[in-house]
Amino acid sequence: MTEFTVNLANRPGMLAALTETLAAAGVTIEALAAFGLDEEGYVRVIVDSAEATRQALRSAGLTASERTVLTATLAPRPTALAEMTRSLADSGVNIDAMYLLNSCAEGLEYAVAVNEPERARAHLPN
Repeated sequence: MTEFTVNLANRPGMLAALTETLAAAGVTIEALAAFGLDEEGYVRVIVDSAEATRQALRSAGLTASERTVLTATLAPRPTALAEMTRSLADSGVNIDAMYLLNSCAEGLEYAVAVNEPERARAHLPN
């Protein structure tokens, strides 16, 4: 999975403009996390087509960083997330971002953006 991080002004309509840009390019948003901090807005988005997203953002004059995002499906029990994050930390992997993709009775699926994806893979249940 590829995650794009787009910085926008933190004002009305900016997120709408971004999602409209992606929709017009035929990009399906699979996960999104957005937050504002003072004047800056930050949007992390996972999409079905990295190439179409790159082109749409470029055409709209938007810049974005991108990275590989891993997924981890955890059992729905109190210690699962703590165990996974501890395992990553103990291996020297830094978690840059994490968000819930899906929740159901069978488990919780998280998107995990890390500084060392190859090392992290061994510490993520699936």
